[in-house]
Amino acid sequence: QVQLVESGGGLVQAGDSLRLSCAASRRTFNTYAMGWFRQAPGKEREFVSAITWSSGSTYYEDSVKGRFTISRDNAKNTVYLQMNSLKPEDTAVYYCASKGIGGRYYDENNYNYWGQGTQVTVSS
Repeated sequence: QVQLVESGGGLVQAGDSLRLSCAASRRTFNTYAMGWFRQAPGKEREFVSAITWSSGSTYYEDSVKGRFTISRDNAKNTVYLQMNSLKPEDTAVYYCASKGIGGRYYDENNYNYWGQGTQVTVSS
């Protein structure tokens, strides 16, 4: 079992920045990559970004490219999501999740462990 704990959410104004953190209790053969997803009120959960533990390869959803940066600290088993130039449409609960090898990064069905989520609210 892998436990994921997110932190760093909050209420900010449009144009501000936030950094989310996701600490994993451990890494196993089944934790090849980490992803961030978000779910806005009344909407389905959507992919935001992902990163592999080994090579640090990164993946982004188009609407956050150039504004969000995902990174990882292997020694701390922690993944970060630096969010800059935040917009009201970024308001959502953000979840981190762990993924094994194989399967598309943007498909939440390929992720096996999930955090509890952290709220990000961006006011206009």
